[in-house]
Amino acid sequence: MLTLYHCVGARSFRPLWLLAELGLLEKSAQHLRLVVLPFPPRAVAREYLDENPLGTVPLLIDGSTRMSESAAITQYLAEKFSPNPLRVAPYEADYGTWLNFLHFGEATLTFPQTLVLRYSRFEPEERRLPQVVEDYGKWFHARLKTLEPCLAAREYLCAGRFTAADISVGYALYLAEMLGLSERFTPAVLAYWQRLKSRQGFVRALAAEREAAEEQGVSTVPAPLVQPA
Repeated sequence: MLTLYHCVGARSFRPLWLLAELGLLEKSAQHLRLVVLPFPPRAVAREYLDENPLGTVPLLIDGSTRMSESAAITQYLAEKFSPNPLRVAPYEADYGTWLNFLHFGEATLTFPQTLVLRYSRFEPEERRLPQVVEDYGKWFHARLKTLEPCLAAREYLCAGRFTAADISVGYALYLAEMLGLSERFTPAVLAYWQRLKSRQGFVRALAAEREAAEEQGVSTVPAPLVQPA
């Protein structure tokens, strides 16, 4: 039994989406306990600090294994439930490309978005910094340009199929849409994002988080859109 701590729309959506693609969100599968927390959990669900002193999501508990990095959890789950098409094996030609894009989604794409989010929404009005928002929005789009030539030539990022790398990068595109940054997507990136969000796994993950949030009495408003207290 896995336990995944999650906030609606947060980075923890990456492992949730992967589990949906693997068919492990079905109630009959009984592989997962999904705990949906109000956002931000470190402030409004302080008991969660006993589980994760950082107060961040995701947190995955699998026996004695405890993980809090969304890209690493995504890779861990793809490996744990292999063989599956979401994993690229070391003997495949695109193994290095898979690893690179899997971590590119978080380390390169999501990082500038967090600064846009913080200084446009989460800080009190008097502490918001429009210049930071503008600069890091440009940074995000500059890094996103890496994907355009790749996606102009292929449907997914690597290995000739949809993989966990697409989930990692796809979450960054999902967050960009919530932040109003998707209007500047280049043509191939925009077409790619449309393919990703039409996948049944993505749709099932959205439905699962909403259902779990409602059952647990938590707001279904995505974390990036939560109004600061």
